[in-house]
Amino acid sequence: MPVDYLSPRYWPTWLALALARMLTHLPWRWQLAIGRTLGRIMYRLARRRRHIARINLQLCLPAQTEAERRQLLRKHFEALGMGALETAMSWWMPDHRLEPLCRIEGLENLQHALAQGRGVILLTAHFTTLEIGGRLLAMHAPFHVLFREHKNRLFHAVMRNAREINYEKAIPRGDMRAMLRSLRDNHPVWYAPDQNYGREHSIFVPFFGVPAATITATARIAQLSNAPVVPLFQALRSDGRGYLIRLDPALRHFPGSDIEAATRRVNGIIEDLIRRAPAQYLWTHRRFKTRPPGESSVYD
Repeated sequence: MPVDYLSPRYWPTWLALALARMLTHLPWRWQLAIGRTLGRIMYRLARRRRHIARINLQLCLPAQTEAERRQLLRKHFEALGMGALETAMSWWMPDHRLEPLCRIEGLENLQHALAQGRGVILLTAHFTTLEIGGRLLAMHAPFHVLFREHKNRLFHAVMRNAREINYEKAIPRGDMRAMLRSLRDNHPVWYAPDQNYGREHSIFVPFFGVPAATITATARIAQLSNAPVVPLFQALRSDGRGYLIRLDPALRHFPGSDIEAATRRVNGIIEDLIRRAPAQYLWTHRRFKTRPPGESSVYD
C-alpha cells in the first residue's frame, strides 16, 4: 500500500530532516557543537534511555567508580547528539568536505583479505559514529551494508535512499541469502552482531563478563562463505581533528568447528573495539534484555 508522505503525521519528520540538512552547510566543528548541545538536552529529557545506559555501564564496567561512570554517561549522550548530526553529514555532505576529516588505517588488511576472492565480513559494532564511519570508509573502499527497517516510514525511505547512493548495495538485515551472494561476488559486507535479537538463533555467551543473548550468525556465515572476517573500528578522534577508521588484520583460524567458542571470540573482539572509544558505543540499547532462564530483567 502506497505511503502518503505528505500526511500531517509526517510533518514533524519533514521539519526535522529539513533542519538537519540545513545544518550540514555549517562548518563541521559548529555541527559537532550543536550535536553536543543536543546530547546534553537528551541526557536531561530521555530518562528511560539514560537509565538503560547507566545499567549497561554498571554491568559492563564494574571496575570504574560511580563518578567515572557518571562522567562517561554524560559523554555518551553528547556522542549520541553528535551522532544525529553526523548521520545528516553522512547523508548529505559532499565528498570534498568529508575527505579532510578522514584518517584511515589498515586499508591494506581489507585489500589483502579481498585478494582471496571470497568477500569480507566487516565485523563491527553499533557506535554513535556508525553512519559517518560507513560513509567515510565507502569513499576509500566500496562495500555492501545491512540495514533494518525503521518504524517511521518517511525516515526509513530517506535513510534507504541515502544508503543506496553512498554504498554499492543496501541489504535488508534478515536477507542472509543476499549477504552470502555479496560475499560470493567478492564484496565486503558490513556486519554488526552486537545487539539483542532475542532467543532465536542466539546463545548466551559473556559480553563484558555478563551472559548475553548473542546471535551465532557471524560464525555460521563465515563457515558457509569461507569469507575472512576483518574487524572494523570507527570513532571521532580524541584530538578533535576528524574521524579514525581502522581495519584490523583478518581473524586467523576463524570460525573453526566450535560455534560457541567462535561466538565468544566475536564478543571479545567487540569488547576490544568498544574499549578504544567507550563513550561512543551505543549504551542506550537494551543489550541484556533477553535473560537466561530463571533470571529477571536487569532494567526494571
